Amino acid sequence: MTIPPEGEAGYTNDRSGWWGQLDDEQTPELVWPRSRDVYDRMRRQDAQVMSVLRAVTLPIRRTPWRIDPAGARPEVVQLVAEDLGLPIVGQDPAPLPRTKDRFSWAEHLRLALLMLVFGHSPFEQVARFDEQGRARLRKLAWRPPKTISEFEVAADGGLVAIKQHGIAGKSTARIPVDRLAVYVNDREGANWAGQSLLRPAYKFWLLKDRALRTQAQTIERNGLGVPVIVAGDYSDDLDGNERYQREQAEVAANAKLAAGVRAGDNSGISMRQGGAFDMKGVSGTLPDAEKVIRYYDEQIARAVLAHFLNLGTQTGSWALGSTFADFFTLSLQTVAQDIAAVTNHHVIEDIVDWNWPAGEPAPRLVFDEIGSGITAEGIKALMDCGALTPDDRLEQYLRQQFSLPAFDPSTAREAKQPAASPPPASPAPPGEAPPEQQRRFT
Repeated sequence: MTIPPEGEAGYTNDRSGWWGQLDDEQTPELVWPRSRDVYDRMRRQDAQVMSVLRAVTLPIRRTPWRIDPAGARPEVVQLVAEDLGLPIVGQDPAPLPRTKDRFSWAEHLRLALLMLVFGHSPFEQVARFDEQGRARLRKLAWRPPKTISEFEVAADGGLVAIKQHGIAGKSTARIPVDRLAVYVNDREGANWAGQSLLRPAYKFWLLKDRALRTQAQTIERNGLGVPVIVAGDYSDDLDGNERYQREQAEVAANAKLAAGVRAGDNSGISMRQGGAFDMKGVSGTLPDAEKVIRYYDEQIARAVLAHFLNLGTQTGSWALGSTFADFFTLSLQTVAQDIAAVTNHHVIEDIVDWNWPAGEPAPRLVFDEIGSGITAEGIKALMDCGALTPDDRLEQYLRQQFSLPAFDPSTAREAKQPAASPPPASPAPPGEAPPEQQRRFT
């Protein structure tokens, strides 16, 4: 029999600071903490980036979230459901007591999904005690990524604490891990800063921004042309010095005149005889920035697997778009599962540990499948062919999927049987009219 290993011989973080704080990023402006300002500009200034982020976050925020008892005692499940403000699986949503410091799961989820932008989104637990002396979750206070100054990381890569920049003469705030719920996107090793979902799109966003500026300058400079004024010749009786001074004066006056050219009903130019005025355009073909910009938009969408956002700008069939959407939906399922796992481990289990001894079973946070294609026709077909057998759990699941109220045995009614159809009429003997016609003529 072999002896199981206890403890760790190796390490993830060497405690020198560089590995725990930085990853292998080669672009200087994307090294944490400078990367936070870059990703913030990307999400606020670019329409395609905003569209991509909304495509990722809105379905996760829209899907119903619930508390699954998972074998926990009813009083434990009820307390957790009240603290998070979520319904219990298989039960109708109960009215919540009105309190000013009520926790909002919808707001928490919106802020937690900012981990996709900045790579991380930490929260500090804040509790209160009710009239029965039970510890209740008051709120999960968001700690904006821009305020984080340091991640304290153990040798095994586990988070010890986070520090925030001091403000208003106060010292740096240190929050230990037992009071934290930290959502991190694609964490590797001891890098608790995570990786932004926008990292692969940065290059295309930067080049697209330059292309947009070039396109705007091209339209502005060449849309109406550049005014050109040619001065006329002077008489030959002027000496060289006087001729030079008049030419320079006229060149300066023409330059001022050209700079003030504007289109309008009363616009015009007056020049002496021999002068010339023209609007010069660009000779040759101007660079087409639209194709380049469209290409960069497509690459930004591909960076988050949102290929279906490009179907309006390129060829593609409905079947291809459905395939893209299905694959994208699977990626959203994974993001939602990561959020549920962090909430279960660092929020729900902590609430249970605050009020009950260690080892008390805890419920878990679950969500409806995002983009589920379940239909009533499909369920009926599976039942008719014998592939699916109805039971209580199936009914509970279907009621949940179709947003139907929970089953109430006290108000249940017997299913109405369809009315029996009348028996078919017997055929009339040969040569006689049918019975209906006989009754009509009698």
